[in-house]
Amino acid sequence: MRIGIGYDVHRLEKGEKLIIGGVEIPAEKGLKGHSDADVLTHALMDSILGALGLGDIGQHFPDTDETYKGISSLILLEKVKTFLDEEEYLIENIDMIIMAERPRMAPYLALMKKNYAELLEIPETRINIKATTSEKLGFVGREEGIAAEVVVLLNKKLSYEEEEQ
Repeated sequence: MRIGIGYDVHRLEKGEKLIIGGVEIPAEKGLKGHSDADVLTHALMDSILGALGLGDIGQHFPDTDETYKGISSLILLEKVKTFLDEEEYLIENIDMIIMAERPRMAPYLALMKKNYAELLEIPETRINIKATTSEKLGFVGREEGIAAEVVVLLNKKLSYEEEEQ
């Protein structure tokens, strides 16, 4: 088994889209970044890459490469999924947290979970996504940015059906 931790933060700015977990969320401000700035997906990718011992997303998808300008982070997650398959690991579980003062994330969490389950080809029951505020403290509390942290547990490959036995 292998454990990986991912953390990401992006600045909030007017005129940008707010995409988290592959879901576009209506908001006054969105996240600024080279790709779509999907803070949760970036943290997820870093957690998987870390568990595999393959560095981080900056090494694989540098913000100096115009190929990734404005790209959907879900497309990048598909590439990270190929690393999982090549290394013959399955995801045991993912625990994720979004830190944002607003907008409220609760209405979008189920769709985020569905996006990840489909893309990673894992049961939704292996994914937990939660959101919290920072009680108006720090950069999150001042609504300057949104952060996300993810922990993933990987296991050497057996099919999910074999594992249930």
